Amino acid sequence: MGLEVGGTAGSAYEPPHCFGTDCFEVLGRQRPDSRWLIVGPERSGSTFHKDPNATSAWNAVLKGSKYWIMFPGHPNAPSPPGVFVSEDQSEVTSPLSIAEWLMTFHAEARAQPGCLEGICGEGEVLHVPSGWWHLVVNLSPAIAITQNFVPRQHVVSVLLFLRDKPDQVSGFPAEVADPYHLFVERLRETDPALLDEAIEQIEHAEQGKKRKWDDVVRGQAEAGGADVFSFGFGFEGSDNGEEEDCDHDEKGAIDRDAVKDSSISSV
Repeated sequence: MGLEVGGTAGSAYEPPHCFGTDCFEVLGRQRPDSRWLIVGPERSGSTFHKDPNATSAWNAVLKGSKYWIMFPGHPNAPSPPGVFVSEDQSEVTSPLSIAEWLMTFHAEARAQPGCLEGICGEGEVLHVPSGWWHLVVNLSPAIAITQNFVPRQHVVSVLLFLRDKPDQVSGFPAEVADPYHLFVERLRETDPALLDEAIEQIEHAEQGKKRKWDDVVRGQAEAGGADVFSFGFGFEGSDNGEEEDCDHDEKGAIDRDAVKDSSISSV
């Protein structure tokens, strides 16, 4: 819609300062879609979903009121009652309308650990953390503006999403062929300390997963009479007929040297 956003004269609005830096700003015009003007009648809304690209969001109600129900989205947390998610989380199915879900699963959902719910009225702003499930219902005709952003605390989540789920990445301009490497390169240029910290956290987590797997194998070896096994990845077309090792760095740890070289309307 061509609205100016920021703290300068003539801007339509300014994002709330309490949410801090939006790290996707380093992408400039190559950032994914992020600002939305949402208009809907009473009893309209959105079914359960997570915001795109592992981003966080804020939602400011300009007119009317909205009911929200939310659940944490960390890996070990169950999905909301009545919501079915594919193994890779690329597909979300809720076989009921919002009204049917409320009549069928609302009471069960309220009793689920981690559930948060509330009503936002005119002039109020709600924060949706990265990865959280949320369902929204307009309690009256409503207008709201919402913006997706990447706080510094969730840069790791966004990097992992862009790297590991490229088929689920959305909203980037057509000319952006590799959102992950673009984000890494821009962070290296503008905030190398933040990128190094994120890389360290990712590598630490992935090393921890490898140690857990090694402990499982070692435990079987130490168990009396237990068979010891290991996995290899072979290819029928190998010239020497031997199994080839799977290079974890191909999609796992970030190569530091390579990084250094290398009715909803959009507002």
